[in-house]
Amino acid sequence: MKQELILIKVGEIALKGLNRRTFEDVLMKNIKRHLAPLGKFEVRSAQSTIYVRPLEEDVDLDDACERVGKVFGIAAYSRACMAKKDMDDINRTAAEYLKEALEEASTFKVEAKRSDKAFPLKSPAICAETGGYLLERFPNLSVDVHEPDITVTVEIRDFGAYVRGEAERGAGGIPVGTGGKAAVLISGGIDSPVAAWMMAKRGVELTAVHFASPPYTSERAEEKVKELLARVSEYSGRMRLFTVPFTKIQETIQARCPEELFTIIMRRMMIKIASHIGMREGCAALITGESLGQVASQTIHAIACTDAAAGLPVFRPLIGMDKEEIVRISRKIEAFDISIQPYEDCCTVFTPKHPRTRPVLKFVELAESGVEWEEMLREAADQAVMTKIGYAKE
Repeated sequence: MKQELILIKVGEIALKGLNRRTFEDVLMKNIKRHLAPLGKFEVRSAQSTIYVRPLEEDVDLDDACERVGKVFGIAAYSRACMAKKDMDDINRTAAEYLKEALEEASTFKVEAKRSDKAFPLKSPAICAETGGYLLERFPNLSVDVHEPDITVTVEIRDFGAYVRGEAERGAGGIPVGTGGKAAVLISGGIDSPVAAWMMAKRGVELTAVHFASPPYTSERAEEKVKELLARVSEYSGRMRLFTVPFTKIQETIQARCPEELFTIIMRRMMIKIASHIGMREGCAALITGESLGQVASQTIHAIACTDAAAGLPVFRPLIGMDKEEIVRISRKIEAFDISIQPYEDCCTVFTPKHPRTRPVLKFVELAESGVEWEEMLREAADQAVMTKIGYAKE
């Protein structure tokens, strides 16, 4: 039986110059981790391609391709079949391996990539010979070099020949772990899981912080957050979730602070706790799902007041996006249907009827000044419950 494998093309890490090898090493480590539950694989890099070869016969390569397609740092990937560096074997392999697709197609073309310059035929000759062979084997086919139904690719490498069909688009971005580590404030809504996914795509390793306010919020709301993070972890890899008890703090805000400032003060307390947990976990930044002007707490003035409470830089990847754009990504990562489940988080607790949209920092700080917050905040951070997300799958 011919050996089947996955060929992977990297994306922008090809432009990293002298640092490219470091990025590739992280990418290969991430690929191995995503594929580990499926069996044993050899993952290696050579000649601008990463080769993923199953070492066990019963490996589900369909599942492997699906997982590879969610690894950040990959521009494209394709299933391929190894052949001898002999045109007769290459032609037979192409006809047998791609038989089903070739029988269904009306037009095709052959592309060849010859990195082994010792191979006797150059790329145009390889295309002509394999194309002629396939035309004889499949009378339903005709050649169309501009818009073919299927492209057959033959790659002649130093250590073997490979035949493949169409490549699939990868997840793009850069490998998770090359962009540092950040703590994402995660709710049960649509926005924050998308923000987490977008920063993971830029190589950021995630730690998640969620705020729970029982009895105002339910256990089902917490499970919803875990389900959302499980979707994100299919791309980002494993992460740790810290669920913070927030009831006491929210009740104190309600009792001691002006109603129109409830939301902004709540956001400031969340940011302070997340900063504490983030620094403890080795994070260099925070991530939120805020989009400018979407709600009262996301105006320029409100965001400025929130940032003044942060102990770490705050990244907002959705800041200039509209809801339609955010929903599109949410659907893409299969988080949308979970996000719209009717289990509300603590952001909906004690919502003011008329929130201040242009808060002034000195008045917000004055409204907070009558309460000893530090002990409550430290207690909440220390009592956060940690849950591992994605570890079992990887």
